[in-house]
Amino acid sequence: MPTHFTIANMMEDTKHIRINDFNYPLPDERIAKFPLPVRDQSKLLVYRHGKVSEDRFTSLPDYIERGELMVFNNTKVIQARLHFRKETGALIEVFCLEPVRPHDYALNFQQTRHSAWLCMIGNLKKWKEGPLRREMTVKGKPLTLTAERGACCGTSHWVDFTWENREVTFADILEAFGELPIPPYLNRETQESDKETYQTVYSKVKGSVAAPTAGLHFTERVLHDLKEKGVDMEEVTLHVGAGTFKPVKSETIEGHEMHTEYISVSRRTIENLIAHQGQAVAVGTTSVRTIESLYYIGAAISRNPDATEEELHVSQWQPYETNPQLTATESLQQILDYMDRHGLEALHTSTQIIIAPGYDYKIVKKMVTNFHQPQSTLLLLVSAFVKGDWKRIYEYALANGFRFLSYGDSSLLIP
Repeated sequence: MPTHFTIANMMEDTKHIRINDFNYPLPDERIAKFPLPVRDQSKLLVYRHGKVSEDRFTSLPDYIERGELMVFNNTKVIQARLHFRKETGALIEVFCLEPVRPHDYALNFQQTRHSAWLCMIGNLKKWKEGPLRREMTVKGKPLTLTAERGACCGTSHWVDFTWENREVTFADILEAFGELPIPPYLNRETQESDKETYQTVYSKVKGSVAAPTAGLHFTERVLHDLKEKGVDMEEVTLHVGAGTFKPVKSETIEGHEMHTEYISVSRRTIENLIAHQGQAVAVGTTSVRTIESLYYIGAAISRNPDATEEELHVSQWQPYETNPQLTATESLQQILDYMDRHGLEALHTSTQIIIAPGYDYKIVKKMVTNFHQPQSTLLLLVSAFVKGDWKRIYEYALANGFRFLSYGDSSLLIP
C-alpha cells in the first residue's frame, strides 16, 4: 500500500508536469473547419496495446466486445451567444456560461420574466453601465429582452435578463435569438448547418456551450450495429463549459485552475456500471471525467455518508491527495446506497478533476476521443491513459492525413 510520502511524491510529480512537453506542430490546414457530409465516414485511429492502425468509424463495433458497457454524454449544446446593439452602435456579445439564479439548468431554462447567468462579455469596454435592450418576437409574441450587468466573477460577469412576457421562457429566447457557440479555433462564423452538425445524434439535456465532440461521429447506423453486437449503452450528463478551451498558460500544470462542470448520473447507470464490475468504454473526454469522478464521489461518501450533493464536488487535485482503498465496484455501491438513503433517482453534483500523467484510471478501460489541441488538459488526460505514448499516436495521425479537433477524426484507445 502506498505510504503518505509516496502519495505526496506522486502528486508533486503530477503538479510539476511541464505543459511544453505536451506540444506538437498543428498547422491550421489540419484543423477540420467543417464536418464530413456523413458523420460515420470519418477516419478512426486504433491504438491497441501499443500498436497503431487505422480504419473507418463505421468499423468501431468491431473493436468493442459483446457485453462491454459504453457510456455516452447526452448533453445538448445551447445557443448561448446573445447579441445586443447599444444606441451608440456598439455590438455587445453576452455569452451565457452557467445559470446562477436559479442555479439548476432545467429550472433556469423554464424561467419566465427573469433569469440570471454567469456570462462572458464580448466588447466589454463598450458596456460601461446601464442596461442593454433588444426587441424581439418569440413564439409570435413581441417582447423586449433587457440585460443588466452585475458583479464580476473572475473572467465572467453576473448578468440579469428580464422580459415582460410570462408565456415565453428563457429557453424560448435562446432558441429564437441565441447563436450556437462553435470553438474559437475554427476561426469562422457559426453557420445554420452547425445547429445540426455540432450536436450528437443522441443529445438530450440542454446545458453545454461546447459539444462532446467524440460523439459527433456516431450515427443511428453505428449505434444500431453496437446494439446488434450486444454492447450495452448508458448515458451520463456533463455540461461542457467554455473552460474546456482554456489554454494552460502556466509553465507547470500546478498553476492551472481547472474549470468546474456539472454532472448528472442516473441510478440505472450506476447499477449498470456495478453490473459490469466497474468497467466502461467512455465516449469522449467528458464521459471520462464524469465516470472517473464517480470513483472519488463514492470514496467521499464512504468517509462522510451524510454529505450533501454539493459537498460531493470533486476538486482538481482530489485524486492525487487521497488514496482510497475501495475497488471501483465498492465505490459505485457507496453511491447507490447514498441514493437509496436520500431517495434519489439521479446524482447531481460537479467535478473539477484534472486527469494527467500520474493519474490511475479506476473505471474507464477503453476510450473514444478526437485529437486535441497542443498543450491542453485533454492531451494530458490522453497521455495518462496511454501511459505517456501520446506522441506516437499523434505523429501517426499527422503523417496519415487525419483531421484534428472538434470536427476532425477520432481515435479508439485501448491501453
